[in-house]
Amino acid sequence: MTASHKRAVLYRMVMPEHLCPFGLKSRDLLKREGYSVDDHWLRTREQTDDFKRREGVETTPQAYIDGKRIGGYDDVRRFFGKPVVDPKATRYRPVLAVFAVALLIALACAYAAFGTLFSGRIIEWFLAMSMTLLGMLKLRDVEGFSNMFLGYDLLAQRVVPYAYTYPYGETLAGLLMVAGALTWLAAPVALVLGTVGAVSVFKAVYIDKRELKCACVGGDSNVPLGFVSLTENLVMVGMGVWMLLKP
Repeated sequence: MTASHKRAVLYRMVMPEHLCPFGLKSRDLLKREGYSVDDHWLRTREQTDDFKRREGVETTPQAYIDGKRIGGYDDVRRFFGKPVVDPKATRYRPVLAVFAVALLIALACAYAAFGTLFSGRIIEWFLAMSMTLLGMLKLRDVEGFSNMFLGYDLLAQRVVPYAYTYPYGETLAGLLMVAGALTWLAAPVALVLGTVGAVSVFKAVYIDKRELKCACVGGDSNVPLGFVSLTENLVMVGMGVWMLLKP
């Protein structure tokens, strides 16, 4: 079938209060695959309910090719042999994004301050900024973070309010280390958070052999507890020691 004869039919919700993102993605994918799309808008809740009842489906959008129902956005992706994201799958991308952005910010700061990308402060800033960004992600939903954190942190299990203060402490310590200010406060906070965290993670993962999710990027993380969280805590310990020892 030539591209000019490749036609698809798409039904998607386009309402004043809701524009379905998966409908837009389905239309875009069909067009990128060379299909001319007969785009039907479901403009009201009643139209949507009638369509789902008539077609015997539970969701929209719904795509059709050659009179055959393909399904929603994920189904369209499968039809074209494209990968589909599993919401329950382990994902390291959030953590990698934090460290990558922290490094880029450190490089940008070094260039702005010293006119070079080879400043001795880059590593220090990179680690401190990583702490700050990880703390920020926890602060998005402190309640959700605390629920996950209480599953393995030894101090938080004994003193529950510690689970709520942890994100603030990590963020504060990171910011002070970036600024090189109040070392007397930043270093002990990082040492306490990092040491307790490292011991807790090591016990939960390597001694008790528990399979848990890491709260390092917040309470909605699919990152498994283990190396990443242990690294985060060891970075805090290292930064605390460095801030105390450096000239």
